[in-house]
Amino acid sequence: MIIANMNTIYPLIAVIGTGAMGRGIAQIAAQAASTVYLFDAQPEAAGRARAAIVAQWETLAAKGRISSEQVAAFSARLLLADNLQSVAACDLVIEAIVERLDVKKNLFAELEQCVRPTATLATNTSSLSVTAIAAGLKHPQRMAGYHFFNPVPVMKVVEVIAGLKTDPAICAQLAAFARQMGHTPVQAADTPGFIVNHAGRGYGTEALRIVGEGVADFATIDRILKDQVGFKLGPFELMDLTALDVSHPVMESIYQQYYEEPRYRPSVITAQRLAGGVVGRKVGEGFYRYVDGKAQVPPEPTAPAVADLPAVWVSPRAARRSELLQLVKDLGARIETGASPSPTALTLVAPLGFDVTTVAVVDRHDPARTVGIDMLIDDAATRRRVLATNPATRADIRDAAHALFSRDGKPVSVIRDSGGFVTQRVVATIVNIAADICQQQICSPKDLETAVTLGLGYPLGPLAMGDRYGPTNVLEVLFNMQTVYGDPRYRPSPWLRRRGALGLSLMHEES
Repeated sequence: MIIANMNTIYPLIAVIGTGAMGRGIAQIAAQAASTVYLFDAQPEAAGRARAAIVAQWETLAAKGRISSEQVAAFSARLLLADNLQSVAACDLVIEAIVERLDVKKNLFAELEQCVRPTATLATNTSSLSVTAIAAGLKHPQRMAGYHFFNPVPVMKVVEVIAGLKTDPAICAQLAAFARQMGHTPVQAADTPGFIVNHAGRGYGTEALRIVGEGVADFATIDRILKDQVGFKLGPFELMDLTALDVSHPVMESIYQQYYEEPRYRPSVITAQRLAGGVVGRKVGEGFYRYVDGKAQVPPEPTAPAVADLPAVWVSPRAARRSELLQLVKDLGARIETGASPSPTALTLVAPLGFDVTTVAVVDRHDPARTVGIDMLIDDAATRRRVLATNPATRADIRDAAHALFSRDGKPVSVIRDSGGFVTQRVVATIVNIAADICQQQICSPKDLETAVTLGLGYPLGPLAMGDRYGPTNVLEVLFNMQTVYGDPRYRPSPWLRRRGALGLSLMHEES
């Protein structure tokens, strides 16, 4: 049941812009006992928005979520404004219009002439600088960012962003109002992407790099990250849901605002698909085709049938070697225990960050008989195993490894060689970007975790993810990937390096 707080901080508010975001904000504000004025520059848009919100409440009442009396009370608090002068008496004005700096600045300059000197002004911008939007105001101290997520009633987090001149008391009041509306506020500095869109760069961009290198296809990467890490949606499923006409411009915006920081480099894959109109589920085609709203996912390759499996030799430098040895034993393999593999053995390596080719060459294994397995995460905690071949791996050895690790029914994905496996690369990138957010003091580690779990739906916050899989393991992946690629995008954050060196939890708050 939705229970309104009758002692609302902002008794009278206005929402400017009545698209999906404006409607959602107006809905939860009215439920929190604020009287809400709706205004839109498009004729009749505000009226249509009001009707849609009331219809949503009536649907909730039909499901028993709220009472008919609440529908009537909420609806009575939802009013239409004919012009900006109609909102002059409001305590809070929230802007939710098009993401263009010039349009937003013009609106707030006009609003400042209308509203009371004590009124709070807030922008729902997702990617523009709050400081830049407020720069032309006579009183920029009363303006802040108030970034909700779509759909607003469901996504229970809101970023409260202080511009360069914002009065801290304004942010505190907006945070308190967010709680009254049933949302969790997180405090963010005015930096590109704030918290959620900034922290989210690692998931999709690294997955796109992996596809671009020919390591695996879209469906395989989605399966790996869902089954190994526990993401609800794979990165390509997620981009299809949000649509590339939304997500690709955000990638470009953050990359450009951070002066082409390599970590945030967008992909030509999404640029091309956006140009071709293949943007996602809403048009029936994205990384997947959709029939009746359902993704047409290619079937997973079946495990090969191999009658006579070779003996297995496990590298002494393999990650989680004891666990890997026990796994191979449990799967019924014949295990070689010599200092080096016999000429007929399947050689198993489990590197962190390095590619299988490099390990085979440096350790002088026969590359034709060498296969890698991802052991960043405890096998018992995953629903999938991932193997990697190198360019010289023989087909019969690849099939033997696939057959062996499929013996207990757990799915197996076989990918091409790269520095780091799919999970290693994506997890390390997510953790590293999160550490850099903390390094820049954009927000507290606690608010970072809250924002990402609520705003992105990750199974764990990025710092908790780093702690679970080991900060030193994440650092090893990053250092080795940097060695393999010679690319600054894998440069470890100093914040992460220090904690790894000291053996500290990434959630540790400095005194």
